[in-house]
Amino acid sequence: MLSESKSAKSLPDNLAIRINDLSISYKINVESKKTLKNAIMRASKGERVRTRTVEAVKNLSLDIPHGSVVGIVGANGAGKSTLMRSIAGILPPTSGQITVNGRISTLLALGVGFNKALSGRDNIILGGLAAGMSKSEIQSQTDSIAEFADLPEGFIDMPVRTYSNGMYSRVAFAVAVNMTPDILLLDEALSAGDAAFKEKSFNRMRELCAEARTILIVSHALSSLNELCDRAIWLHKGKMLASGKPEDITEQYLKFLNVGELPSSYEDL
Repeated sequence: MLSESKSAKSLPDNLAIRINDLSISYKINVESKKTLKNAIMRASKGERVRTRTVEAVKNLSLDIPHGSVVGIVGANGAGKSTLMRSIAGILPPTSGQITVNGRISTLLALGVGFNKALSGRDNIILGGLAAGMSKSEIQSQTDSIAEFADLPEGFIDMPVRTYSNGMYSRVAFAVAVNMTPDILLLDEALSAGDAAFKEKSFNRMRELCAEARTILIVSHALSSLNELCDRAIWLHKGKMLASGKPEDITEQYLKFLNVGELPSSYEDL
């Protein structure tokens, strides 16, 4: 999925993304048994569905310059994926603002948006059209993207519904990283495919970094973040605890994982 902010003119030329006092909250159903019978019984008694409000991101402000490669770490539920979806324009802020300067390519969930009735090749073309590419641009890259996915012979022209999870992941990653975006958002995509494809994917990421593209990566592969990124941020329960050199941030995060307690300097955040 690609999007382009309409308010990008308000950004300084050196910035790709500005996040200003961003908060995102949503409600979830906490009913233990979600059955039609229970719903009818609650309605007959005038009872409402029990919900809980999740504050996924809290008062986050962040500037990301063009050409930055930013790693995002944090435990499950820290708000990492919510933040990425909001930057992509999928999830609207509850309050605050996100301003984006450039065309975004996202790989937030492998293959989201694929039409499983169509072939892998057809989905590559659809991805290019969604990216705002011209027909000639898509045609010039389709073969190279298909080659990058490296599916078993003949599968690129078979319906995606016949693919294994690994094959599905290969095509999705190949589409996302070969559309020459200004800004690339990756959520756990570095773990896609088998060992050989992971190495190929990692090498492609190195190339994108060398091209000075703006990249945001959510990953639990901390060594990969240390190698690829020039900056990292640590999210915890929706708040940014720390931002700085990847090696420093991942070291702090690893200590937290091993001890299970936040450093005393973060206790009041």
